[in-house]
Amino acid sequence: QVQLVESGGGSVQAGGSLRLSCAFDAYTPANVRMAWLRQIPGKEREGVEGVASIDSDDTTRYADSVKGRFIISLDNAKNTLYLQMNSLKPEGTAIYYCAAYRPGGTWSNPTSYRYWGQGTQVTVS
Repeated sequence: QVQLVESGGGSVQAGGSLRLSCAFDAYTPANVRMAWLRQIPGKEREGVEGVASIDSDDTTRYADSVKGRFIISLDNAKNTLYLQMNSLKPEGTAIYYCAAYRPGGTWSNPTSYRYWGQGTQVTVS
């Protein structure tokens, strides 16, 4: 079982920045894909959407809507996953989840992840 705990959410004005953190177990397997996904309010029917992912070989992937503005990174020494969010837009308002599982599935598909954090709210106004 992999434990994931997000932090760093909050309220910010459009154009501002936030950095989300996700602390994970020191015993998390080395060959794992970690990702940030989000649930946008009012779009529950569309489900959770992928924001960014990073593999153990440092391969990163981003949703088109955040490319050039968000940066995903992994600090294995601190057992922490980050999402630096710059130039935030109101449509970025969502609950952001940290997730992890072995690579192989579609990175942006929430069904590709077995382990999830509790989520952290980001509000952009």
